[in-house]
Amino acid sequence: MNDTTLSRRQALGALGAGAATVAFAGRAIAQESAGPAAPPTTITQPPRSFAPDAPPNVYFWDPDIIGVDDRFWGVMQPNAPIQRLWTGSLWAEGPAWNAVGKFLVWSDIPNNRQMRYLSEDGHVSVFRQPSNNSNGNTFDFQGRQLSCEHLTRRVVRYELDGSITVLADSFEGKPLNSPNDVVAHPDGSYFFTDPPYGGQLYEGTPDAAGGPSNPDGLLNNRVGQPAGIGTKKREMETATYRIAPDGKITRVVGEDKVPDPNGLCLSPDGKKLYIASTGKGPGDTGPGGQGKVFVGDIAADGSVSNVKEFSDFMIDGVKCGPDGVRCDVNGNVWCSSNAGRAVGYSGATVWSAEGDLLGRIRLPEICGNLTFGGPKRNRLFMAASQSLYAVYTSTQGSAPA
Repeated sequence: MNDTTLSRRQALGALGAGAATVAFAGRAIAQESAGPAAPPTTITQPPRSFAPDAPPNVYFWDPDIIGVDDRFWGVMQPNAPIQRLWTGSLWAEGPAWNAVGKFLVWSDIPNNRQMRYLSEDGHVSVFRQPSNNSNGNTFDFQGRQLSCEHLTRRVVRYELDGSITVLADSFEGKPLNSPNDVVAHPDGSYFFTDPPYGGQLYEGTPDAAGGPSNPDGLLNNRVGQPAGIGTKKREMETATYRIAPDGKITRVVGEDKVPDPNGLCLSPDGKKLYIASTGKGPGDTGPGGQGKVFVGDIAADGSVSNVKEFSDFMIDGVKCGPDGVRCDVNGNVWCSSNAGRAVGYSGATVWSAEGDLLGRIRLPEICGNLTFGGPKRNRLFMAASQSLYAVYTSTQGSAPA
């Protein structure tokens, strides 16, 4: 080490001792003459590379971590880089952390499989195939995996002995549309959303002839599918449901309050339910998603009331689309963002419990969903289009998965 090179530890020590001016004087002149450091980001040309062999890109705050409110810096880690952990999905969704196994599960919906990331060595492999075009996943407070399946239009639970329990596949005698995301409540109940997104060839199967996503019956929805698939058609409005501990299913938020519900999460105390209302699904004849996040109050009996807008998801005049949602232990709301072709606005967003935008994490791909995980539950995993990304934070997720 020469006289003008300081380690991070030495630099911090110098700052603490009030000697920063002297220690950095020589280097400051050199930096000014060369111009300030300008690391590449998602919005530069050429854009930043997230490949494993890409050059280091951390300058004490990753350049793609954007603070909007000073409170943001209290939940982020200054020297933690955004990392692309793996790529190879067609549409990555539904990340969920298994704390006992120390692995992340997520869905690759079009490829009809679930993937697994091992935290010990970064190994990625197929976890479950076929997955019935699963979308949202989570682990409940007993460590059991829950999955929302587009193909079979149901919510299932994988028991600890390896068997499968169907938690919901219909309501009041009518088949569900295509369950999308699910969360576990501390009281033993589950909440899930039921938009129409799985009614398409790419991520599930269209309706039977005459259904909203196959009105003229031109699509053969049984091609390439197991026997028995393709007989159902959409018959209900989009809605959010609760599965009580005894198995009873109730509709807690209707289409009139939150149309095309997508991602959802609970506040740390379990008293509020956040729901993302995304865009219209295939054959959608209802009011359609509004590109907003809503929040409602959960009563002791599990009912939801006082549903109101939490955020319109307008950021710098850019209309972004919310999808997956999670809360941290401080009550902040972390939500994935789909900004289409508005480069620099897709990724993750962070909001206070009051609905103030605190900051953003820019990704080079549209982010479908996110969750907290890692052994300390302080790592944010982001399932984004074809890839899996992660960044360490200075807070923890409030949910079990």
